[in-house]
Amino acid sequence: MTRPTRRFPRPTAMAHLLVSDVVREGDTVVDATIGNGHDTLFLKRLVGSSGEVIGFDIQDQAIAQTRDRLGENNAVHLHLDSHENMSSYLDGEVNAVMFNLGYLPGGDQTVITIPESTLAALKAASEHLAINGVITIVAYIGHEGGSDEALKVDQWAEALCPDHFSVIRYEFSNRKNKAPYLIGIQRLA
Repeated sequence: MTRPTRRFPRPTAMAHLLVSDVVREGDTVVDATIGNGHDTLFLKRLVGSSGEVIGFDIQDQAIAQTRDRLGENNAVHLHLDSHENMSSYLDGEVNAVMFNLGYLPGGDQTVITIPESTLAALKAASEHLAINGVITIVAYIGHEGGSDEALKVDQWAEALCPDHFSVIRYEFSNRKNKAPYLIGIQRLA
């Protein structure tokens, strides 16, 4: 009998697994870096018509592509603004915040996330995160500036109080081609 081939999920797929484990219909969630809108659509499907998705990107192209992907949707609020300003758009707690660091796939590769704004966004995300909520961060290190940003994000996550947050790192250890990896954070208290 032949066994089916099953591979470990990519970091982006693992981020979806972590988020889908805690997010329910009616929840409020954030896509901190909407890019081409894949995570935004995923989040919208999880929270349903009674939930809310709040998304951020600094590029018009990302907002337009995501609107095209989603169609008309009153429960999704896209903001042409840096994720570091997310607190200005949040009224209360959120159940998940997703980050994909780096640049917009298919876009201008010189426009990248940077440590200063990402760290400010992570701080805001952790302050608004509901108990049992999760933050997922997919770090892409293969572009200029990516390794520096990933290092600073790793250091920030490692410094979180273990009484209040659980932090994991998911990566393919035997891939030396600067493969992306996932940092998952769950609020405990």
